[in-house]
This record gives sequence, structure tokens and C-alpha cells, in this order.
Amino acid sequence: MVDGRRIHRAIGKASEGVTRQQAEDAIELLRTHAREDRLSLPTGRKTHRMFEEAATGYLERLEQGTGKNLTAKRRQLVTHLIPAFRKHRADKITTQMVQSYVRDRLSTGAAQATVNRELATLSHLFKRMVEWKWIKAEDAPVVSKGAEPPKAITVLSDGDATSLRNAAIGDQDGLLHLFVEFGLGAAMRHGEILRVRYDQIDFDARRIYLARAKAGAREQPITPNLAAHIAAARERATDKAGWVFPSQRKGEDATHRLSMAKQFKRAVERAGLSPRRVTPHVMRHTAITRLVQAGVDLPTIQKISGHKTLLMVMRYVHIYGTHIDNAISALDSAPIAITPKLPPVPETDAFSEAA
Repeated sequence: MVDGRRIHRAIGKASEGVTRQQAEDAIELLRTHAREDRLSLPTGRKTHRMFEEAATGYLERLEQGTGKNLTAKRRQLVTHLIPAFRKHRADKITTQMVQSYVRDRLSTGAAQATVNRELATLSHLFKRMVEWKWIKAEDAPVVSKGAEPPKAITVLSDGDATSLRNAAIGDQDGLLHLFVEFGLGAAMRHGEILRVRYDQIDFDARRIYLARAKAGAREQPITPNLAAHIAAARERATDKAGWVFPSQRKGEDATHRLSMAKQFKRAVERAGLSPRRVTPHVMRHTAITRLVQAGVDLPTIQKISGHKTLLMVMRYVHIYGTHIDNAISALDSAPIAITPKLPPVPETDAFSEAA
């Protein structure tokens, strides 16, 4: 198949002495040439990947590299995305087709948040196909996510945070305690923490250079306590200029860890907390909320948290800002004695009559 058009090759006619065996041998030779990319196809034209083939190749490449959330991506592709787009060429999937997919998923009762996670996987797939030159950039559809209802922000109490810290110290993974200190003491994202290197830390200025962050590279300030924990970890580390959370894989291609979710869950359970409610991101919520409650100005909080806009910081202020407590308390600061003037009690007969 070339550009959706079948290319035929004639081996010969039986009337001309061509046997079935010769035809089968020719087919096998052509298959070998196809595998070796030596087929003489029309100039400048190549066979195109169908969506299912592209999705399968995408998963295989992610498994060989450092792909994240592979289990979720595979489930989303196999269960929903491949069945929806299987019959189409990867470079012929349009924005309208994606929008139709969204409508169909929502109509079957899928939540907007669930569909958005599937769209994130679809978008990442198309980005990689463009990067790997499987399709042209202009052939990738626009993948737009729908608005999700705001989620409640879960925050740890001081007691719960202390319990989590103590539980992390007792874990078999010696770096879990440091991971928790990062989360509660720097308000950093899960992935940002795991990508920290010792040679990117200025211990005197207490700054970490984050080359890869969600909102772009930034200088991350850290507390004296966290700096001391990192310095102690560096003393125990084999590579004192490498990854703070090195991969447990060995070899030249080993980089940093991709997740601390399993270790974190163990600490949460030991602390007597709910793993469904307390995830690594809750530590970030907790740290930002403490800054808000301490009265730190928004630009400074944004500098620490790495949020792209002040609007994203404002949602913490709307919920946990001390100004809200002060404002509502002001309503009670000057109580006014009011003696309400009640209407006269009606006569018994009139009351009975009215009733």
C-alpha cells in the first residue's frame, strides 16, 4: 500500500510457463525486500502507518526509553484510542475526528477528566510521531482538552506532615525521607524533585537550578533545613555531582528515577493516612498553603512554587488566605445589640380563624 493505493506486481502467466512455486518465491523475496526497505516503490512515496501500527510502535519506543505513565498510556490506547482510530492512517486523523471522539466518550458517561487524560496521551503520541518523522507536523490534528471542574485541594495538617516524615525515615528506601523533605520543604513537583542533580545546587545561596520544569527553567529556592538534608545525602552518595535520586538501573544509560509513588504510598500507609487522598502532589499543596497562611506575597509564592501565572496561585489564596479569616472575623468585631420588634400576637379566635 502506497499513499492508500495498492501496488500490484505481475510475476507472469501460467500460460507463459510461470509456476505457482515461482510466484510464491517471488512473494517471499518481495517481503524480504520490504523488511529491508529495498522495495522499488514510486519515487518520493512511502507506505504510511495506520494508527494502530503507530500506537504500537509508540509504546514499544517508550518501553525502550524513559517513558512515563506507561501503564496508563497502554490502557488508554488499547481500550479506547486504538479502537476509535484503528481504521485510519496516522497522518489522516483530523481535528474534527478527535472532537467526535470526545463527544462519543462523554456521551457514554466518561468524565471530562478521564477523557482529558486520554487526549493527553493522544497529543503526546502525535508529538512523538512528528519528532520521529512518521508524519509531517502539518498533518497532526489539534488536540484540545475540555474544562474540568476544580478539584478540592488536599492539605496535610502539621500532625499529618510530621507523621509522614517519621514514616518515611523508616522506609527501606534510604532516599524516601529526602523525597518527602523536598515535597514539604520546597513545594516542588514530583518530576522536578527527581530531576535534581548535585552539580545544579548552590548550597551557599540555597538555590537549585531546574533546567526542566513545567513552566520553564527556574532557580528554585530551598530552606536551610532542606539544604542540610541534601548535603548529608551527597556525603553518602557515590556520585557527588550526579543525580540526587539516581536510577536503580546500572549502566551508562542510567539517569534519574522516574517515580517515587510506590515508596511514598508505603510511608502514607505507615503514617495512618489514606493513599487515595494523600499523593506526592499533596505535599506541594501543603507547602504552598503554608506560605499563603504565613502571609507571603503572591509574586514570592509564585517564585517558589514555579507556577506559570499568578492566577494559578490565587486558588490557594481564595481557600486558605488568612485575609478570609480576618474578614469574616471582622463581622463579629463590633456586635450591635438588636431587639427585634415582633408583630403583635393575634387574638386566639382570629388566629384559629386564620389557621
